[in-house]
Amino acid sequence: MADASAARTRAVFEFKSATLPLIAVILKTADLDVLAAAMDVQLADSPDFFEQEPVVIDLSLLQEAEAPAELDFAALRALLARHQTQPIAVRGGSNAQNAAARAAGLSVTAMPVPPTPSPRPPAPPAQSPQPQIVREVPVPAVGTLVIDKPLRSGQQVYARGGDVVVTAVVNYGAEVIADGNVHVYAPLRGKAIAGARGNTEARIFTTCMEAELVAIAGIYRTSEVALPEQIAGKPAQISLDGKKIVMSAIE
Repeated sequence: MADASAARTRAVFEFKSATLPLIAVILKTADLDVLAAAMDVQLADSPDFFEQEPVVIDLSLLQEAEAPAELDFAALRALLARHQTQPIAVRGGSNAQNAAARAAGLSVTAMPVPPTPSPRPPAPPAQSPQPQIVREVPVPAVGTLVIDKPLRSGQQVYARGGDVVVTAVVNYGAEVIADGNVHVYAPLRGKAIAGARGNTEARIFTTCMEAELVAIAGIYRTSEVALPEQIAGKPAQISLDGKKIVMSAIE
């Protein structure tokens, strides 16, 4: 009887590993009032942007202080839930923060292994307290990730292992990153990074070139260098010629 019961139990469920697209909210301040105000401003025009998507709270930047900050995780969960997210875990926290997070019903996950770094422009001297919202999305089997919602300042999309197609505006301060090509069928005003893991054949395409930064395989050009008249605000493609960024109009 015991063997038959065990067999029936095994038959009705099983455990398997799963890879899910997650949003990482990287906290740059432990002051929840400041955080709430920043998120209200950043997400004001897209209140349903996340549509109850799962969220990982990244605490790694808070560890740079001499004493890791205490956080009210119950209040933090409520704040994130107010913006249509589902906080499920924390990462990068101290032992005390992890214990408090577990007490609030969150799980604790390890920090991911970062991709091979590529040269980037110098970071600004002062760090903004606004949260950075990073959408880390494994590329589907077809090899292309499609984003059909506007990306606002502080939001980042990384198409790991393939191309990314964005059909809405990429605003200033937002980033679109792909290991393959980047296609933006709307104004590209933020940053576009193709060939993030060294693919020198990758390209960037946009129907309205206004980017503050474009980069391919670690070679980049910023808006500090004025765009040519035939490129600025017009359809363009960006490619790499040796160690030089090349921009050409799309007729």
